[in-house]
Amino acid sequence: MMRKIPLFLSGAALGAIALVAIDEVRFSISANAAASDTYRRLTLFGEVFDKIRSDYVDRPDEAKLIEAAINGMVQSLDPHSSFLDQKSNLEMQQQTRGEFGGLGIEVQMEEGLVRVVTPFDESPAAKAGIQANDLITHINEEQVQGLTLSQAVDKMKGPRGTEVKLKILRNKRDVVDVTIVRDIIRPPVVRAQKEGDDIGYLRIGSFNEQTNEGLRKEITRLTNEIGADKLKGFILDLRNNPGGLLDQAIFVADSFLEGGEIVSTRGKTSDQTSRALAKPGDITNGKKVVVLINGGSASASEIVAGALQDQERATIVGTRSFGKGSVQSIFQMRGNSALKLTTQLYYTPSGRSIQGKGITPDFIVQQDVPEAERARYEIKGESAMRGHIKVNEEEQGGSSGYVPTDRSKDTQILWATKYLRGEVSRENPGEGVTVTPKQAKPEARANMGKPAEKKN
Repeated sequence: MMRKIPLFLSGAALGAIALVAIDEVRFSISANAAASDTYRRLTLFGEVFDKIRSDYVDRPDEAKLIEAAINGMVQSLDPHSSFLDQKSNLEMQQQTRGEFGGLGIEVQMEEGLVRVVTPFDESPAAKAGIQANDLITHINEEQVQGLTLSQAVDKMKGPRGTEVKLKILRNKRDVVDVTIVRDIIRPPVVRAQKEGDDIGYLRIGSFNEQTNEGLRKEITRLTNEIGADKLKGFILDLRNNPGGLLDQAIFVADSFLEGGEIVSTRGKTSDQTSRALAKPGDITNGKKVVVLINGGSASASEIVAGALQDQERATIVGTRSFGKGSVQSIFQMRGNSALKLTTQLYYTPSGRSIQGKGITPDFIVQQDVPEAERARYEIKGESAMRGHIKVNEEEQGGSSGYVPTDRSKDTQILWATKYLRGEVSRENPGEGVTVTPKQAKPEARANMGKPAEKKN
């Protein structure tokens, strides 16, 4: 009996070795077949390219043909992967730096014209006398009518020291011609003001290299202006914030936390998997925080909202967010082009993915959207995007992105101020407000294969 056991083990071991060897052969054959098929298709691509060059009725631009082929390949992956040509790559770098050559105005489209929302302080536009509500009708003598907002903005941007001529309609009756010399513009990525005399309001428009520094500066300023003893808390407005840099989202969330996980990112390989942990030091010293989100809150803004919600550090108010739970990496390519490629999915501290699902607020507070504007501002979210990566079995759409320009009609800000002042609560939320179940605490994370902590 004693001899049978090692013989049996030896036989099992030999069987396992044989199976592995067979599997390795099969895998090798399969891999070679796949590689061979790939090479055949690449050869087919070359044949098609040559046929177009030789037989197409007009002489094609070969560089554009290749770029179109690359675009088609990348766009077939998911909605957020893309190939950036030299111009697009430069614009992306400007966005992430938070600076560009331009005039220094915030604008929006109104009845086919560009309306100035506000000129930035000390900007070339402000120094030239541009005022809020001015309507820009011509840029360098070209009519604005017929241009998209992005096209009009592109025409106003340009190298520092160059001129741009604007024709302005002021008060809908006075025509003003203005020549402005462009300069390097650093838009205020964080806008801050007092709500009453006891609440700090912080609006983050996007996450670029200036965001965390700007946020901490404004929190300090508001705390000093209001007084730490009098300050009831902060409203962090992330509505219609499309996202931006992952590290800035981590820094912003860390500003309000004393510890714990902020976000985990998981990719195809182990080196693409990591966890970001908060460091001690809450810049608000524990003051209450309300985060506002809506259907236009995506990506980095959802990381912040999800971290502060799971850590029970902030109360999330508004409507369901967009649901973009993927991370894109930028790879610089030859010819000053770049590849923006989805490389990871991110998860909130409790282990949930918001991909195609979004963040559900703790308190759902709807805006009263004018009937004529409802279709324009309704955002369907990630789950409605063709080719999106599907992670959650139960997906949900986004919500309205409408934010009233008149703050006295902004029901989400009004409710947030009441909450911070103790006038409404979970037990008594007020009329028309939906209270959602509390999210699972981070400690209750399901066993989803925790990623290893990233060492610095």
